[in-house]
Amino acid sequence: MGDERGTSGPSPQQARAQASAITSGRTAPETEAAPASQLRELFDGPRLSPGQRRIAQYLIEHITEAAFLSITELADRVGVSQPSVTRFTAAVGFSGYPALRERLQAIALSTLASAPGTAEENRSNELQEAVVAEIANLENLRRDFADPERVIEVGRSLSRSTPLTVLGLRISGSLAEYFAYAARRIHPDVRLVTRGGSVAYDALLQSREAGGTWVLAFSMPRHAQETLTAVRVARRAGLRVALITDLALGPLADEADVTFATGTGSRLVFDSYAGPAVLSAALLQAMTDADPERTQGRLEEYEQSADLHQFFLRD
Repeated sequence: MGDERGTSGPSPQQARAQASAITSGRTAPETEAAPASQLRELFDGPRLSPGQRRIAQYLIEHITEAAFLSITELADRVGVSQPSVTRFTAAVGFSGYPALRERLQAIALSTLASAPGTAEENRSNELQEAVVAEIANLENLRRDFADPERVIEVGRSLSRSTPLTVLGLRISGSLAEYFAYAARRIHPDVRLVTRGGSVAYDALLQSREAGGTWVLAFSMPRHAQETLTAVRVARRAGLRVALITDLALGPLADEADVTFATGTGSRLVFDSYAGPAVLSAALLQAMTDADPERTQGRLEEYEQSADLHQFFLRD
């Protein structure tokens, strides 16, 4: 049965791997970058203090309202002093708060202009609103993918790291398990770490000693202190860290070599992760593209094994 599959053309998964390769290069954007992406780019360069990061995060999360606040109102909302807002304004490269607010208002107005009509939204129930919020997260991610070069570059690096360690603690463990499960189909040595403390430290140190160069870490709300500690251990051991999270600013992003930030759904009692899941699939695709010959060989071996041992039901 395995031989027949080998001579009758690629399996559906192999065909997908071939057909869905990421096209390098920036495509002409249909619209400007997502508001959250514009703000992250605005705030990402300078080294911000913890208080300044709080201001930046508030602006990212409440742009349509915060853009029209006075300096005093913004300080009160964030819980910082007015001089702190002034120092933040200078730190991100503006001559004063009026100049910053003018830029924020331009971003906020573009957000409002592209928002769907509110009449239908007012008739939505809570579950529908949760879906709408996730659609917005995916639309922001779509805009971020207008230039796929960073995804392609990190995918190549993850592909070359042998072993490759995937880290996800507490609620982030499910995303890490998904990524590791898929990555094992195309990569010869993927090591999954879902327990913190000394167990994580041992795994990270052993990965580095075995020749690994990269860790892919997931950190979703609520962000675990043990994730930050594990990332620091990985960096001290000489491993580079790619981070998938919902915050482009903060201690975890500061420690990572590269951060992919995408929103999570927070309308229901537990968060949903449409954006991080799609981002994970994009990195897997980039790993697939990085070594097509290895990918096709490993997928063929897996299909033969799956047929031999009847892993799956026949549809």
